[in-house]
Formats: sequence, structure tokens, C-alpha cells
Amino acid sequence: MARRGLGAAFWKLWSAGAVSNLGQGASAVAFPWLATTLTTNAFLVALTGVAIRLPWLLFSLPAGALADRLDRRHLMLSMSAARALIVGTVALLVALDTMSLPLLCGCALALGFAEVLFDNTSQVLLPSVVSRDRLAAANGRLMATQMVSDEFLAPPLGGALIGLSLAAPFAFDATTAAVSVLLLLLLRGRFRARVEPTAGANGQAAPRRSMRAEIAEGVRWLWGHAVLRRLAISLAVINGATAGAMAVHVLYAQEVLGLGPLGFALLSSAAGVGGLLGGVLAGGVTRRIGPGRSLLVLLAIEVTAYGTAAFASNAYLVGAAMGATGFGAVLWNVTTVSLRQTIIPDRLLGRVNSVYRLLGWGSMPLGMAAGGGLVTLVEAEWSREAGLRAPYLAVTLIVAALAVYVRRHLHERALREALAGTEPAGDR
Repeated sequence: MARRGLGAAFWKLWSAGAVSNLGQGASAVAFPWLATTLTTNAFLVALTGVAIRLPWLLFSLPAGALADRLDRRHLMLSMSAARALIVGTVALLVALDTMSLPLLCGCALALGFAEVLFDNTSQVLLPSVVSRDRLAAANGRLMATQMVSDEFLAPPLGGALIGLSLAAPFAFDATTAAVSVLLLLLLRGRFRARVEPTAGANGQAAPRRSMRAEIAEGVRWLWGHAVLRRLAISLAVINGATAGAMAVHVLYAQEVLGLGPLGFALLSSAAGVGGLLGGVLAGGVTRRIGPGRSLLVLLAIEVTAYGTAAFASNAYLVGAAMGATGFGAVLWNVTTVSLRQTIIPDRLLGRVNSVYRLLGWGSMPLGMAAGGGLVTLVEAEWSREAGLRAPYLAVTLIVAALAVYVRRHLHERALREALAGTEPAGDR
């Protein structure tokens, strides 16, 4: 059976994540829609997305060090409570009709800091509740659930809630975050990183190093591992490029596809359908074609999907294309997250994972700012529609070039040697 071998602790963690993702997905639709009620300037709308992703650039490394120093469950509890407070504040400001763009960006920035610490910690906590040989299956379940909750069920729910009240999706998110706190309380035990004791010159335990020194160790470890370094660079390129398109996706949906809030929500949920299939099939696909070819499958899907969005005007066709990207994203994540969790030592897992995500997610606010700026430049030179299509065409070209890099440096032999711990010394 699917659940055999994962254990009760995993399913408690899974339940907390599923509930939290449902609320997070509903407010993720509402944030950009709320921004468009405050401004129609593409760059200013993109700034909302920049604010929520900027902490990945600013805070990823300290977040990883904290995850290796503190109890990981306690960190997740604290950040779930912080999320409830932040989105609850947004709901209140919207309900009182006192929201402004600076306030929205400020709340998004605070939420981003909470998400960085929560998301990084949740990934490095997983190996403490699941055996190493079950990580791929556990990651598949978590990612499929995240895609279904966050990107399939939640967006239509968010669109429907916007129809009732613009404050409603944020109030719903605050409620689910509070429920997540209660579920995490059921996960008993200590979840600190396993640290091997070291002795000083006098035989006593060596003093704890500074956070800066611990962060530097994580940076050196990742940068010295050729496969992880190249995967992180590849993820940075993909996420930065696609974030540029997603930053103005709400305006593209409104003005190019002619969608209202529910239509935009349904379009946003398309990736969740593909993600569900990816969660079910990713493990089998990776075993059949190998991890290297699995990465190339995602890149081929991205090129096709964003190329379609760059030229199509039919919402159903664009939705189908975006749905395919959900399948590819889960395929990529199951392959790369399981690899990281397998080869990185537990005592370094939080820090190395945070460096990886600094590169992979820190590129997103830069991409969003670039996407908003690209729309503004192209709109001034040609037309508004050409401007809104330009980021999708840019993604197509960038990811096509990246595929050449991945095929050359992240082939089957390199990934299998990394998994086996036999990466050639000359690559390190």
C-alpha cells in the first residue's frame, strides 16, 4: 500500500502541510488580484511578488543555520503562528478598506520571511521522520499534496472567496495556519540536527562556532559538490525566468485572456492537475528513464508550455500548457530533493539546503522585477499586449538554452555517481 513504511509521524507532518497549503494557495491567488485593485502598473504589481520572494535572497542562509541549531518542529510551529498573524492582519486591513500598496508589500515581505524559515525547515525535518530509503516516496506524497492543495484545490476556492469578499481568502489562510499549528503539536519528540561531539585541546567539548562560520561551512560544502552546485544554478535560472512571467500572470490573464477572478483562479490551478499526476507517476518515471532524462523532460515541457502562452490567446490551451508544467515541476523536485536529502550529512542538511534554496529561490525576486520591467519596456515600444506576452517568450528562450547546459553537465552518470557517493574527485 502507498502508506506502508512512512509511519505515523510522517502523516502528522503531511496533514499539517496539507492544511497549511490549502490556505496558502487561496491567499496566493488573492495577493496579486488585490494588487491589481491598487494599481495597473505592471512593475508595481510585480513588486508584490518581489516582496514575498525577496526573503529567499536575504534570509535563506541564516534560516538554514537556525534549522541546524534549533528544534525543527518548534521552528515550524512558530512560523505557522506568524503566518496566521500576518495574513490575519491583511484580512483586517482589507475588510476596513485601509489597505495600500506599501502596506501590502510590507505584509508580503513579513510573510516571505516566515515562509523561508518554515519551508526550509520542513524539508530538512523530513529525514528525521522517514527512513532514507523511503525519502523519494515521502517527497512524492508531500509534493503531490502540495500541488493538489496549493495549486489545484486552493486557487478555485480562493477565486470563489474573492467573489464573496476580497478579505475572505486571507481570513481563510489565517484559519488554516492556526489549524496547522494544532496539527504540528501532535508531532511529538525532539527534532534537532544530529551533531557529532568534538573535543577541544583540553579534552572538553569544543565551543559552538559562530553562525557566520556555520553558514560558511554550508556554502563551501555545496559549492564543492559539482552536481549540487550545477543543480542549484539550473534551478536559479528556471525559477528566475518563470517568476518573471508569473509576476505579471494576473495581468496577462485579465487583459490577454479576458478572465475574471474565478477564471484566473482556475487557470492558476491548472499546474495542480499536472502536479497530482507528477506525484503519482514521478517515482516510476524517474526509475524508468533515469534522473538525468527526468530533468530534461521538465525543460522540454517548460519550453513548450511558455512558448504556447507567448503566442496563444485561448485560455483552455494556455491552461493545458500550464498544467503540463506542474507535472514537470514535481518530476524535477522529487529527483533533486531526494538527492539532496540522501547525500548531504544531517548535521549540515539545514545549512546546505538553505544555500541551495538561496540560489534556487533567491533568483525569483530578481526575475519578478525583471519581468515587470520587461513588460514596461516592451509596452512603451510596441503595445500593452506585446509587453504582457514578452516574459513568456523570454522564458522559452532561456530554458531552451539551459537544456543544453543540463544535458552536458547533469547527465545520468553524474547523478548516479552523486547518489552513490562516488563523484569524481576532480569535480569537487
